Amino acid sequence: MELLLAFDIGTSSLRTSLFTIEAKRLTATTAQEEYPLLTTADGGAELEPARLKAAALACLEKTFRVLREEATLQGARIVGIGASCFWHSLVGVDHDNRPLTPVVTWADSRCIGDAETYRRAFDERETHAKTGCMSRTSFWPAKLLWLRRTDPETFAKVARWLSPAEWLQREFCGEAACAYGMATGTGLFNPSTLDWVPELLEHCDLQSSQLGNLSDKPTTATAETVARFPELKDVPWFPAIGDGAASNLGSGATKPGLAAINVGTSAALRVMSEGSDAVAPFGLFCYRVDARRYLVGGAVSNAGNLRAWCVKELQLPGDDNAIEAELLARATPEHGLMVLPFWTAERAPTWRGDLKGAVIGLTQHTSALDLLQATTEAVYYRIALIEEMVARHEGSRPKLIVSGGIQKSPASIQRLASVLNAPLYANHEAEASIRGAAVFVAEKLGRTIPPFCGAEPIPPCPQAASRYRVEREKQQQLERLIEKLQDG
Repeated sequence: MELLLAFDIGTSSLRTSLFTIEAKRLTATTAQEEYPLLTTADGGAELEPARLKAAALACLEKTFRVLREEATLQGARIVGIGASCFWHSLVGVDHDNRPLTPVVTWADSRCIGDAETYRRAFDERETHAKTGCMSRTSFWPAKLLWLRRTDPETFAKVARWLSPAEWLQREFCGEAACAYGMATGTGLFNPSTLDWVPELLEHCDLQSSQLGNLSDKPTTATAETVARFPELKDVPWFPAIGDGAASNLGSGATKPGLAAINVGTSAALRVMSEGSDAVAPFGLFCYRVDARRYLVGGAVSNAGNLRAWCVKELQLPGDDNAIEAELLARATPEHGLMVLPFWTAERAPTWRGDLKGAVIGLTQHTSALDLLQATTEAVYYRIALIEEMVARHEGSRPKLIVSGGIQKSPASIQRLASVLNAPLYANHEAEASIRGAAVFVAEKLGRTIPPFCGAEPIPPCPQAASRYRVEREKQQQLERLIEKLQDG
């Protein structure tokens, strides 16, 4: 039996799993290790590189223990390794791959002033047309300018700037290329010419040599890694792809007319196309999957993280089944609340990372469950705005395939279908990102993956859809009002 090893490197946990060569997950081999996202009051959101590596090693130990002990897997061999990793984050290292900075994640908004300075230096519409990225805090230029301004001594010592997945691969393989897809998530790369944008590198005081080689070609594990995991000897280890690209691949949303919606810690909606000219409407992103394919879509920073906040801070019952039963009984928004779900600096479609969260309509009758429901709905309104923009760009509404943590909650999927006023097709593999990493490797090894085979659609509730349309407009009015107040 030929197997694939896949990593899924997320902002809150890391997972490993083995897949068949047809990209079917062997669930018994799946391992997961959590780690804390280190946040600060001024918008910091970092990870410790050492914790990432420790999580990767712990997961590999668990996955390989099953491989070695499971009778049905005796004689199986791993023929390829791939990874999905959260986009836009970076770590600076020295010549020996020792981290000089933490992993500064996409959610870190301390560079908001630097993003404004960057937009004054380069017209945002022109930069977006070149890079497919907005000139905002999520991307590398603002983060690099912030790091250079706040810690110039460390900035000057950095030999390479890497995504966290590249850093991990260098730890295990000694070297790692920067995949085209990962490069497009930086905001410094042109997805049509497949190269770095020189004037942007110069503005950020970077040399292209500090960003590594651009390639989707694999490396292999070092002798030290093989000594610990002999199964990895001479196995091609491919550069990591962005989690959004992996989600589309893992969902089967790889053809025109199909869109992947992933709702996990954050959320996104994306469609995949082929071609050399990779462009997106202003406000949406355009990232590469590889040199042949690209994505158009939008992401919101606030999704499952807000549910986790509500459960913890509002002291909701720890019984998920009880919460689920209550939410299933609440088909429409009777709570009277309006929410701007901007706990973390928000991204698409309006990219006002400076706006903070807001809740309007609180009364003595408002309950913790009201707040959870209203916050969830508010997140879905943002996804609906992105879906409308993507549909206009594509010329028609795509079929929507949903995956991620939302699949654990039938009430949430039903609510999202009603907010979007469209049927949703649940992905047969809930963990779309890690499956996407396996699909990517299988493709590179010349294997054909069966097309998406969706379950029965989950239809919207017409009555709820009508109500949600009104509430969505109220949210947009509230956002415009808060913008006006904040901008003076």
